[in-house]
Amino acid sequence: MEKKTLCAQVLSSPTHFLAFGFGSGLSPIAPGTFGTLVAIPIFLLMQPLALPWYLLLVALISVFGIWLCGASARMLGLHDPAGVVWDEIAGFLITMIAAPAGWKWIAIGFVLFRVFDIWKPWPINLADKKVAGGLGIMLDDIIAGFYALICLQVIAYFWK
Repeated sequence: MEKKTLCAQVLSSPTHFLAFGFGSGLSPIAPGTFGTLVAIPIFLLMQPLALPWYLLLVALISVFGIWLCGASARMLGLHDPAGVVWDEIAGFLITMIAAPAGWKWIAIGFVLFRVFDIWKPWPINLADKKVAGGLGIMLDDIIAGFYALICLQVIAYFWK
């Protein structure tokens, strides 16, 4: 699809606009990284919430993402469009569950999530290849988020 047409489609459709991370997924290079960057201000807004409320909101964002990413992909006629980055937003928010406060931890969480999202160790790679639709788009990033969450918590435990 021509870039100009895709841009117009994303900016005119609420479904695409959200799925494309408020337009960040239109980046010609590393759309997943830009989508993860968009997750940082969302995390900063959510960070003051009590843990149960944070978890509930992350769960809602993730479940909504299954529908949203699937709908956007279907509307574009693509399996897993690179520009659909709502999954990166959800994955980063999972990474940051109960994270210590401070920019250092946001940066570490960002790097850990991107490493797992790009590297795709088992079972992330399995989910990426074998699960279709909105669930398939979301699942690999959800698992990457949990891998990064575990690593972030281990680092935080030992780095005091």
